[in-house]
Amino acid sequence: MKSFNQLIEELKKLKSGLFAKDFLLTWDKTEDELRQTLLVAEALKHLRDQNISAKVFDSGLAISNFRDNSTRTRFSFASACNLLGLEVQDLDETKSQIAHGETVRETANMISFLTDIIGIRDDMFLGEGNTYMKEVGDALDDGFRHGVLPQRPGIVNLQCDIDHPTQSMADLLHLVNYYGGLENLKGKKIAMTWAYSPSYGKPLSVPQGIIGLMTRFGMEVDLAYPEGYTLIPEVVEMAGKQAAVSGGKFRVVNSMDEAFKNADIVYPKSWAPFAVMQRRTDLLKKSDKEGLKSLEQECLANNARFKDWECTEEKMKLTKGGKALYMHCLPADISDISCKEGEVAASVFERYRIETYKEAGYKPYVIAAMILNNKFGNTAEVLEGLYKAGKKRVM
Repeated sequence: MKSFNQLIEELKKLKSGLFAKDFLLTWDKTEDELRQTLLVAEALKHLRDQNISAKVFDSGLAISNFRDNSTRTRFSFASACNLLGLEVQDLDETKSQIAHGETVRETANMISFLTDIIGIRDDMFLGEGNTYMKEVGDALDDGFRHGVLPQRPGIVNLQCDIDHPTQSMADLLHLVNYYGGLENLKGKKIAMTWAYSPSYGKPLSVPQGIIGLMTRFGMEVDLAYPEGYTLIPEVVEMAGKQAAVSGGKFRVVNSMDEAFKNADIVYPKSWAPFAVMQRRTDLLKKSDKEGLKSLEQECLANNARFKDWECTEEKMKLTKGGKALYMHCLPADISDISCKEGEVAASVFERYRIETYKEAGYKPYVIAAMILNNKFGNTAEVLEGLYKAGKKRVM
């Protein structure tokens, strides 16, 4: 790992526009802005590891708005906010006036009087989640412009229908540390592949987040899925263009074995087909319970045709030297452990279990970095100040 001073010096050389800007999609950020997020996350981890307080807020709220279930991201957001000194308040829509018809515009302003950051997870409805985040942002802009809000809270995308930036950035930071630097990822092959799961309706945002980010840094990215399990076409097209610009490679294949061949990294993860998510969204909007049950049975039957799409010991032997790094956003569907048949063989997962935990462990720092970059124009100066003050976190 680089020293704290090395991280700060690199940070000072970057040109960034992250201050007062929401973090919704990684591909909306410049390469320098992505690098800044990684460097700030690393610096915050240094402070924590050295028992130095990173509290830059004496008071203030961080609103946690999870419109879908979560473990890792929910606790990572709370940890990140606490690290910086913010108190987290959950927005439980079932306990708010939203159920009585309160508009997004009104809710956004009512929760934001003394709020610094809002974290939103909304991945249930295709075409809706990212749009909702932008609608909240527009409402905050309106409230700030008219003097309702003393400041405009920033928004962090904690997963939407299009991207999962806190996950993909944590994955990237894991790779940076695993391979000893961002520059060492150029030319590395990562296989982002569909894998069998005995459940349906898993979002597209993780695979889209991976292909949308890793193609920015010269990696060779294989996206693999059975016929029909496509992602949002525009995201796939964008990944190809980004790979061409960065000097990397991007291709789509319909064979897990083909994607695993000579891969340095494998990321086997189930998701629902793009067309299925469109149908599911329509049924959810209509509250069509019978239609949802029928769709689920149809999709589970289709999934069952591809049980051989499992990360097994045999498939791992196809990777570079038979020793590719296994990655997963967790929880993984582990065959004979969490389910009878799933995404990954128990022996493979167990061998890489600690690495996947480390991978997940970068997320609080990535989220904290996104918050710090949003609230401060000169993060290098802020971090230097914390380091020099050397206030102990634990006395």
